[in-house]
Amino acid sequence: MKEESQETYGDDQMSDADKATEQKKRDKANDASEGDATLKNLSGKTWQPVSENPKYGIIPLFVGSLKVSLIAILLAAPIGILAALFTSTFAPKWAKELLKPAIEILAGFPSVVIGFFALIVLATFLQDAFNFEYRLNAFVGGVALSIAVIPVIFTLSEDALAAVPKSYTEASLALGATKWETALHVILPAAVPGIFAAVLLGIGRAFGETMIVLMATGNAALISFNVVEPVRTLSATIGAEMAEVVFGETHYNVLFFIGSLLFIFTFVLNGIAEIFIRQRLMKKFGGR
Repeated sequence: MKEESQETYGDDQMSDADKATEQKKRDKANDASEGDATLKNLSGKTWQPVSENPKYGIIPLFVGSLKVSLIAILLAAPIGILAALFTSTFAPKWAKELLKPAIEILAGFPSVVIGFFALIVLATFLQDAFNFEYRLNAFVGGVALSIAVIPVIFTLSEDALAAVPKSYTEASLALGATKWETALHVILPAAVPGIFAAVLLGIGRAFGETMIVLMATGNAALISFNVVEPVRTLSATIGAEMAEVVFGETHYNVLFFIGSLLFIFTFVLNGIAEIFIRQRLMKKFGGR
């Protein structure tokens, strides 16, 4: 007697299709959860890319960049602007011929030379003078960075001050104002658009600098507002780690994203300078 064969009517085929559908749903859910996890990881407070559970929090890197850039601008802007004011207004011709090239030649120094000077000489001097707990910290990096920013601010500010019409100075002196009063209350306000542009370019130079902050800040990704603690910046992170990552992996993509952030920041900064200076300040001080 023959055994009756049981007909399946496509049950096996349907089960395979159901399995494929369920797998696709799980893959989509995993992709969504991975996306959320990546976003949460990027907004974290820990930068630890090499570990069993990599953490790519860029918040401490961004805070470090802001801290070092702020210190550099607070030091470089007054020095550069006052030096430009003295050179363009008060310095005799022989002193101007010496001071201007001496300051501008700093712009030709390679960043690695300034960073090496900060690492070997400046860090030791400041630690001995102020008893810093950490030899390399944000303050040392900011001071070293200001050396690179001062020539930028000085050159553009001096050009802006020299472009002020001589009639402004002559009218002020004819009304009885002293030379200092004329410089501070007439020439300096008239050159504000150019000086503002110089400061913005100095901020962009400081924020995007790599070698100086890589060598002088201690490279510790910490979130702290203490200026004498080590920091790590966005640009230094790219410079230190890009050569060691595998192309296409998460670490590489995060570093590429950090580079995009630096580009966007510089682009926005230049856009603000263009709109604010040309459309606002030029009209205000140009009488249009």
